[in-house]
Amino acid sequence: MTELLTRLRSGLTVAVEAMPSTRTVSIGVWVGVGARDEPDELSGVSHFLEHLLFKGTDRRSAQEISRAIDRVGGDINAFTSKEYTAYYCRLPGRFLADGVELLGDVLTAPSLRDDEFENERQVILEELAMDDDSPDDVVHRLFARQVFGTHPLGRDTAGERHTVRSIDVDQVRRFHADHYRTENTVVAVAGAVDPDEVVRLVDEAFSPMPCGDGRVLRTAPGPSIGDLAEFDDTEQVHMLIGGRSLSRLDPDREALDVVNHVLGGGLSSRLFDEIRERRGLAYSVFSGSASYVDAGAWSIYAGTLPEHAPTVRELIDEQVAHLVRHGISDDELEIAQGFLTGSYEMGLEDSGARMSRLGGMLTTIGEIRPLEAQLARWNAVSHDDVRRVLDRVYGADPALTVTVGPGS
Repeated sequence: MTELLTRLRSGLTVAVEAMPSTRTVSIGVWVGVGARDEPDELSGVSHFLEHLLFKGTDRRSAQEISRAIDRVGGDINAFTSKEYTAYYCRLPGRFLADGVELLGDVLTAPSLRDDEFENERQVILEELAMDDDSPDDVVHRLFARQVFGTHPLGRDTAGERHTVRSIDVDQVRRFHADHYRTENTVVAVAGAVDPDEVVRLVDEAFSPMPCGDGRVLRTAPGPSIGDLAEFDDTEQVHMLIGGRSLSRLDPDREALDVVNHVLGGGLSSRLFDEIRERRGLAYSVFSGSASYVDAGAWSIYAGTLPEHAPTVRELIDEQVAHLVRHGISDDELEIAQGFLTGSYEMGLEDSGARMSRLGGMLTTIGEIRPLEAQLARWNAVSHDDVRRVLDRVYGADPALTVTVGPGS
């Protein structure tokens, strides 16, 4: 992979990867501010703003934005995470200039009108209600709160109902003006493009963006809260078991990926094989990890009938304890490395994935790690590295448990 990385005079970063074999182009704007960067009283403002930017600009209505994308067969969307907000579109390569200009207009000149604001407030409240009707979403949200406590990493990305109801349009306007600035924004483009043309188009389309660094000084989370059981009139008990883990730049991050895959990250994992394949006690059972700039969390999820919940919990505890005591086999190490490297390579086959790689890496770690270097990091994981992660993460502190469902 050959990427062009440019920093414009305004401070805006532009990353481009040309893909001669494709006919599409994916354009993403990654702003380095997310849910963890919000004051308590504005919890959910990043997500609120993400919704509002597509409601219209000084020159376009929401319908005109949608029609411009539909007219060329493309798609446009956005998402908010704990540490950044991303806006992107994908369209045929011959419409590169249209896509760059459209995203530039959306990001730098949103209308943020009062009537649009109130309408979108109701849409977000409906989104929160929809999530509350999904117990597997609820248990993940509660788990984050128990793991990270009162720290912003423990809050729901979309905010709480009372904060969504209380945020006013002037606060959203100020948030946009203060944080959507050139030095914490990356424009990433991948596909059928000429890199020099991309830089010229981005420089022009994003020229109205205010200069400066809109990032927020971040503080690490304090202690976890502990276990939680919440009743819900559901058919299954939804359980999450886990605790604190490694930060994004920790040197053992790739070894954690290996351990996670062996435990519950794939079809050949121990949890999937023991709980679903051998015993049929759950349809969905898996492990995962989340990493941020200064913290992380590991987790195991299972959804099971109430009468099976004690057995499933016992089996999870047994698998984790056995893993911590005995480590993994040579075959499991080889399978995990093959899965991580192979799925990573296959995941980069389309322009959207290449664009996300550029924007995501620059926004989170400040550099584009070469593909071969990342593959080498996974392939270099040894049994000693695995043992260190098992001691640091899975064997360090007692796991906390969050359950949602009948009898919880």
